[in-house]
Amino acid sequence: MTQIWNIARKELSDGLRNRWLLAISLLFAVLAVGIAWLGAAASGQLGFTSIPATIASLASLATFLVPLIALLLAYDAIVGEDEAGTLMLLLTYPLGRGQLLLGKFVGHGLILALATLIGFGCAALAIAVLVEDVELGLLAWAFGRFMLSSTLLGWVFLALAYVLSSKVSEKSSAAGLALGVWFLFVLVFDLALLALLVLSEGKFNPDLLPWLLLLNPADVYRLINLSGFEGGSAAGVMALGGDLPIGGLLLWLCLLLWVGVPLLLAYWVFLRRPT
Repeated sequence: MTQIWNIARKELSDGLRNRWLLAISLLFAVLAVGIAWLGAAASGQLGFTSIPATIASLASLATFLVPLIALLLAYDAIVGEDEAGTLMLLLTYPLGRGQLLLGKFVGHGLILALATLIGFGCAALAIAVLVEDVELGLLAWAFGRFMLSSTLLGWVFLALAYVLSSKVSEKSSAAGLALGVWFLFVLVFDLALLALLVLSEGKFNPDLLPWLLLLNPADVYRLINLSGFEGGSAAGVMALGGDLPIGGLLLWLCLLLWVGVPLLLAYWVFLRRPT
């Protein structure tokens, strides 16, 4: 555990020195406060509308931002050490590859978790102070649920970034693949699912389509945040989630599996990486 924490502390220190924590926290805080007060501007309204509407808008935005930030944070975690010549040096210490990988995951994960807590927590605090007659219990529960799920989503893409970083031999390749992973899960997957739904003309098994949402961690994340409120509406591909015969607890478990499985895959790939 000491070796893991030493690596985690180094990554956390690097993140603080490079202003990652400050930049992500400020970004989340500004966007969250802006959405809370300007989210209904398209309908001609200004000011805070409701907690469910705010969380739904924040979840849609976080689906784009959190995975991208996580991939940028960790795409060079292994290949960057290799190119800098420090990977071989680290592995000469009494430090296993699993400990090195887990230490980096803990350090990067803490950066994301703290940024999420500070950024979105400030927005929740602003709503509690500035909005009259807001239900504080519902506000705390909704933002707590949202921040926890956002952190888990970030950890999913941290693990995916380690898989890429352990596989390639150049940082430029890792960066390109990371961008491809972001496009796949955030943009392409839902478009492909929607195209399948339209082009199949009923020939594709309709009972199978909702289960395909679980193959995308971004969709699981959105389902968790949309299912947290009674009467929550979903549009587009997310409307298929209403046909899933599983509860919120299993959605959380699915998101946790999306963290664990890629992390184990990253460890397997890292073990086979030549040094």
